Amino acid sequence: MEKHKELVEIMLPEGILNIFEFRGMAKTPHSYKVTLEEKNRSPKLPREYSTRKVKSKGFKDITINDFPVRGRKVLLRIRRRVWQIEGLKKLFKNDLSLTFQGTKLEKEFTAFLKAIN
Repeated sequence: MEKHKELVEIMLPEGILNIFEFRGMAKTPHSYKVTLEEKNRSPKLPREYSTRKVKSKGFKDITINDFPVRGRKVLLRIRRRVWQIEGLKKLFKNDLSLTFQGTKLEKEFTAFLKAIN
């Protein structure tokens, strides 16, 4: 898996492994599926909740289409950590902007598509 991690790191947007941990890669005839899991870092809370305890409540998965590689789609499965603030039912997650606004495409891929147009 360490070999895959080094290869995937080259393919991923710069700095993403500061936020996420590489959890694996699967190769199919038509795609590469890369799984990343958000590191266990407490979220930045609104000021009114800053003194309350937070507890990790699992993950919410999203999939992002990234640059194709060697004729195969690259799908990034992002496992976003969700948190619950003590005394509230609402779940929170860290504020991360992984996709270009209004699309399901990764920001660098969107910039690439704009450049070739």
